Amino acid sequence: MMKDALPAIFSLIERFSRWAAIAVILLFALLRIAGIDLNMSAQITIALIALLIGIPHGAIDHLISIPSKPRGRFLLYIVMYVAIALLAGWAIATWNLNGFRVVVVMSALHFGYGDAAFRNEWKTASAIKKSPWFVESIYALPAGFAPVVLPLTDSRTRSALHRINPALINWTGSHGHLLRATTLAVAIAAIFILMVLRALPFALDLVVLLCLAVVTPPLIAFAIYFGFWHATRHTARLVSKLENSRVLAAKGSVFRALRGAITPGLYAIIGTFVISAGLMHFENAHFSFGLLWSALVVIWALTVPHMLSTSRFDFRAIRR
Repeated sequence: MMKDALPAIFSLIERFSRWAAIAVILLFALLRIAGIDLNMSAQITIALIALLIGIPHGAIDHLISIPSKPRGRFLLYIVMYVAIALLAGWAIATWNLNGFRVVVVMSALHFGYGDAAFRNEWKTASAIKKSPWFVESIYALPAGFAPVVLPLTDSRTRSALHRINPALINWTGSHGHLLRATTLAVAIAAIFILMVLRALPFALDLVVLLCLAVVTPPLIAFAIYFGFWHATRHTARLVSKLENSRVLAAKGSVFRALRGAITPGLYAIIGTFVISAGLMHFENAHFSFGLLWSALVVIWALTVPHMLSTSRFDFRAIRR
């Protein structure tokens, strides 16, 4: 009898995401010790590549959120999904500052609870008893806010935001230091509480995420988190929700099952690039700051319906 590969897939992705983050931390720690600073153009290029790598994980919500039949219901879902994304994109591009603030909170909740759901679904696949919901929430809140808030309140962020969109520089108003200190304090407290509760994988993840946010240049820290941590862990979760991937996992095929959860969304990389470039050309009033700003607006816009589509899976994994 073939052994189900789903637990092995979760284990592989956990190690990959951790070691990818640790490798980046070590690289930039060494660069800092050597006194080498990447110029902003290089940082933007690396960030853009990492962000694009993370896009496919959110491009197949239509395959997991609603059955393809009846056809009318499926098409209605697609129309609503696109409409919400367009409305969100318009709001972010029009009201840069307030739209950005909403996206920060929304993304942090989505990232944190999605990450907690990753471990819960892994335990379910392995027939292991899950942690209580309050333990998962102790992890989820700092795990979501640290990778977003800490890079955005870093003193090095001003030059990055100036290149992305100058309107975002003072997004925290006069509360930047307080917000940063609170996020750090909550994350450090959560690490100690999780260690006391013997939720060591959660605690270790928080340590890695804190180091990534503090050591690595802010723009790269968030992009690496999005592309190599959040996106990869979400992809592992897709394996159990996509029929073809689930069948392959049941047959013991780790990499074919993962490939089946990745390839359906690859078109979104090209789509995002084309749309971002098109916005720069045709909507110069709102997208004249460069390709990274355009790409971020597209990603943030798609995050709104993506979060709504996946939230029921996230909270179901945490509740049960």
